[in-house]
Amino acid sequence: MPQPNDQDDPVSQAAELARDIAPDLDAILITHYSDAETLDTFRPGEADLRTAVAVNRAVAREMLEAGVDVLVQRADKAAFRRWMSERDDTQANRRAWIDRRRVLRGSAALELLGLKASDAPKPETFGKAPGPIADQLLDAFGDEDSGDFDDLVQALMAAGRTDVLDLAIRKLQERDGEEAAGDLNWVLLVAAEGAPIGPSGWAELVGLAVALPAGDLPDGETLGQGLIASGALADNEELHLLPGWRSPDALAELSFAAVRRVLLDLVAGKPPRDLPPGDTDELARRGFGVLLGLRTDWAIPVWEEIAAAGGLPDEPGEDAEDTPEAARRAARFDQWRSRVFEESEGCVPLDLVAFSQVANEIADFLAEAGEQMGGLDEIREFVATCRREAGGEAVVCHLGIIADALELSVYTEAGQLLDRLTMPAGRLPLAAEEMPGLIGGFVRLVQHRPGV
Repeated sequence: MPQPNDQDDPVSQAAELARDIAPDLDAILITHYSDAETLDTFRPGEADLRTAVAVNRAVAREMLEAGVDVLVQRADKAAFRRWMSERDDTQANRRAWIDRRRVLRGSAALELLGLKASDAPKPETFGKAPGPIADQLLDAFGDEDSGDFDDLVQALMAAGRTDVLDLAIRKLQERDGEEAAGDLNWVLLVAAEGAPIGPSGWAELVGLAVALPAGDLPDGETLGQGLIASGALADNEELHLLPGWRSPDALAELSFAAVRRVLLDLVAGKPPRDLPPGDTDELARRGFGVLLGLRTDWAIPVWEEIAAAGGLPDEPGEDAEDTPEAARRAARFDQWRSRVFEESEGCVPLDLVAFSQVANEIADFLAEAGEQMGGLDEIREFVATCRREAGGEAVVCHLGIIADALELSVYTEAGQLLDRLTMPAGRLPLAAEEMPGLIGGFVRLVQHRPGV
């Protein structure tokens, strides 16, 4: 009886393709079919259940051998039908299905495929003495052409060996000074804020810094839900923002080890133990609050898409973000930010960024405003002069926008006009429509002239 040719054997073909692409992957998503009816719902007439199961196991073995993280999702007919009801019935859409509630990784994923947990690559172990490992880390840190540093840092963090990382910082400080040690500490902080953990391909801590108006703080949970519902996030992004406001100064005090623990707690759905509580007095003093949260990336390579294409898609070019979809998301974010500003009387959300970039985002905002702060000082002096003219009577300010200029009219509470000042856009630290959040901090604003 003739033996089947490997070129005609779908299991052998899948294994060969998996070996070929594995070096270019960090993770792969495989879909498990529990019965023939489920398989036929997803892939009518394409394969029998025995072959599909054998292909999945062969692919998983090749990926594990190459150190690729194998994620597995359970095929669910009902969830799949709901997915397809909103899409054209094409093979591409069928293969792109991901049910985020049913993704497994680690031993649970392998057991679902019929593999043993022992088939998975063993996590790297390290000797008890931290010194030699810290020296190895510093050697890798000094070698700019090597990719060993990032891998070693993630392995040490996964193993909970922050003692090695702390020792490496102290050694570098003794050898090269505080500036060099500070650089390493910063790199470790960036490494701590994101990792290939949880049910998706990647999870990271993010922060939304917000310039707060004078007076009562806006509701952080409502603000965060508005961002999620705005359509400003990519389809492969999932965002969960914690409801409470955090002080940027308190967040800046977190060590890289604490940042990693916060990330792990959020991925596990637990309240972060290391996260400082919100301090409303500090927020009022600084004028900025931060909503902290977890962003997960679901852009996981799907085996069935790869198999259908016969390989990995081309890497996106440097201008990949300059797409119509990216432009639409940016426009939706700006629209949401404008709504927040109007509804909260001066609240200005900054960009959603990785945890380590929150302080820089605030500094950039202040620096941009600072270039034109002379105009704000002029407004402060104008209001102070009006107060002196009012002879002790309380004053209020009405703002009007003429083209892109800002007109300020200061009155006594009884309705007497004290003076007017028109500030062109070039003299304003913010756009005219965003100025109430700044001006309202030192004079009460009114929508209409008092006494009318």
